[in-house]
Amino acid sequence: MRGNNVVGILFSNAHDDKLRELTERRAIASVPYGGRYRLIDFPLSNMVNSGINKVGVITKSNYQSLMDHLGSGKAWDLSRKREGLIMLPPFSHENSSISNSRIESLAAISQFLKSSKEEYVLLSDCDIVCNIDYKQVISAHLENEADITIVYRFGKVSERTTDASVYTIDPDGRVLDMLVNPSIEGECNYGMNMLLIGRELLIKLVNDCVSRNLYDFKRDLLQRHLKDYRVFAYEFKGFAQLVNSTNAYFEANMALMQPQVRSQLFNPERPIYTKVRDDMSARYGLGSSVENSLIADGCVIEGEVENCVLFRGVKVGKGAKLSNCVIMQDTEIGANCKLNYVIADKDVIIKEDRSLMGFQSYPVFISKGSIV
Repeated sequence: MRGNNVVGILFSNAHDDKLRELTERRAIASVPYGGRYRLIDFPLSNMVNSGINKVGVITKSNYQSLMDHLGSGKAWDLSRKREGLIMLPPFSHENSSISNSRIESLAAISQFLKSSKEEYVLLSDCDIVCNIDYKQVISAHLENEADITIVYRFGKVSERTTDASVYTIDPDGRVLDMLVNPSIEGECNYGMNMLLIGRELLIKLVNDCVSRNLYDFKRDLLQRHLKDYRVFAYEFKGFAQLVNSTNAYFEANMALMQPQVRSQLFNPERPIYTKVRDDMSARYGLGSSVENSLIADGCVIEGEVENCVLFRGVKVGKGAKLSNCVIMQDTEIGANCKLNYVIADKDVIIKEDRSLMGFQSYPVFISKGSIV
């Protein structure tokens, strides 16, 4: 089976509440990352690289910047007359009290699912940064004659993860048991919120949950049916970073300083695509110095930068010293500023002689458009 017998579904607002500062005016899918990307670029590129040429993006709120970023899908070769990239508009009802429920959103796009011709559906959140070959997941699904295949990792679950699913898996890869948000110390098999399922089975299970007023995807759709269907697991062993807090976001950006992380994430055979912004090359003034940092195009650097991720169009004034910072698009940092462990959102202006210092476990966050 080729990838084009699979339709992709991305949940652009799932877990918005985990990154309140960054998602105040945008969906988690459009949170900037790594100097020039958005979080949605990773799952979307993974799908495209695996031959999936029909992807629906479910939105709920704050999706203007996401639509600006995705456009017609041209950057991902999804601008097509048929199929391609499809924005699935807000699904919440006025009286809905179910926050970010996957089942509610899938029920709302049931017409899209019914009219799709593809045999399988690949579901993914947008809050995990990784480069995964879904062709292998699809092959494993077919080999196992599975009804559902979940993607998991083996390792320690982050203490900040509030809805982790932990699996007991037999030597053949079949899921025997599933725990939702257990208090487990040490290493275990935990889910990555990626799942491959038959399209008709998904429609059936969603309808069953809605008719019983059950809206928890993990407990009501997966856990409840473990014994009824052939549920298998596929282990992903590459680099993956769950972005489920401001601290995790900071760590995910800092991880890019490691060459082995960059080589896994940005594999030339499976490139990560993003919206192109034509800009001039970065300019470095006399006396400026840059160490172990990612500098995007359009930056103008007159000061010192160390262990930082600078997005497009950032300006660093003379005498300014930046270390361990994530500075987003078009932010201006005045002369003689000292910044350490700072996350600055887009279009921030930091005036001359300011000092801001956070800590590795608690970086200072400056919201979009602020003047310090």
